[in-house]
Amino acid sequence: MFAAHPRPGSMNLPVTADARSVSLEGGCALPANPNRIEAESFILSMSAKIFSIRLAIPVLRSLPCMTQNDQRLAPTLRWRLFRTLLLLISIYLTVCVVVTILQRRLIYFPPIYTPGQADQMAQAARLERWKNPAGESIGMKRLSPRQPAEGGVLITYGNASDAIGCAHYADAIQSIAAFDVFILEYPGYADRPGSPSQGSLFRAADEAFQLLATNGPVYLVGESLGTGVAAHLAGTHPDRVAGVLLISPFNRLTSVAQYHMPILPVGLLLVDRFPSEDYLRSYHGPVGMAVDGHDRVVPEKFGRRLYDGYAGPKQLWEFPTGGHAAIAEQPEKFWKEVVGFWQTNLPPKMRQPR
Repeated sequence: MFAAHPRPGSMNLPVTADARSVSLEGGCALPANPNRIEAESFILSMSAKIFSIRLAIPVLRSLPCMTQNDQRLAPTLRWRLFRTLLLLISIYLTVCVVVTILQRRLIYFPPIYTPGQADQMAQAARLERWKNPAGESIGMKRLSPRQPAEGGVLITYGNASDAIGCAHYADAIQSIAAFDVFILEYPGYADRPGSPSQGSLFRAADEAFQLLATNGPVYLVGESLGTGVAAHLAGTHPDRVAGVLLISPFNRLTSVAQYHMPILPVGLLLVDRFPSEDYLRSYHGPVGMAVDGHDRVVPEKFGRRLYDGYAGPKQLWEFPTGGHAAIAEQPEKFWKEVVGFWQTNLPPKMRQPR
């Protein structure tokens, strides 16, 4: 609006080059009176403020209406929030109930075979039926080619496996030592009747353990879920177990389940807890453990917790790049170390005279 240079102290009102007049649009010229310039500046400043206020008045007038609307909408919004929260709580509780009812289907994944299929696969794996005094099949076995055997090994496998699937353990162990190998079949797995649960697995393991020879040392090998069964046996029969190897172990199943389902109160929901660390407190013999750095099923930290909490003779084998139960891929050297660890720490009363 003004077309002249600014004069210092005049609030940026322009003046002519000779500072004697102020030029306004439209050609009018006013004397360059400093007081008048300041007055005009004041008038312009106030006009701008009044103009701003006039623009703000409609907004200010609308504010009471917005507040009234908010007051009318508040109960509706609160009700919607309450319904949403109620829905989320209902969904959460429903999930908890479903997990509680179906938890054993989420824990156990038994392969199912007919007796004929099981016999055929066992023959191919050079295994034979292991039966109880009633003639019922309770697993598979392979006696040592070298007799008399130097001891026996009872294997409790991991979830989704079966006794026949553990033949590779028998191959590895018997290539190192003259041990008879027995592999427990869980109820509901392969062609064995029953249904799997912590109670049924523990009862089957106790029965099988009682059938093992007592004239030599007995060792336990547990894999994944089977480490919980092996820990139970070691804690329940501490005077008869000469040594233990736990592959991909956990301190308790509730810890692993909470890791996989962090938003659920697993400690309140889980029925089959497999508290390995509690059972191993009653055992004082040699325990070896193998953990895998890339285990996504039973992360390494749970095996380390069990290892750190065990007070007896122990040895840890670590496979930093291994996945779950990667021990199955390990060479003969590993099994020589395991057997050597067992025999070095064998209680004197279990040593056989040579």
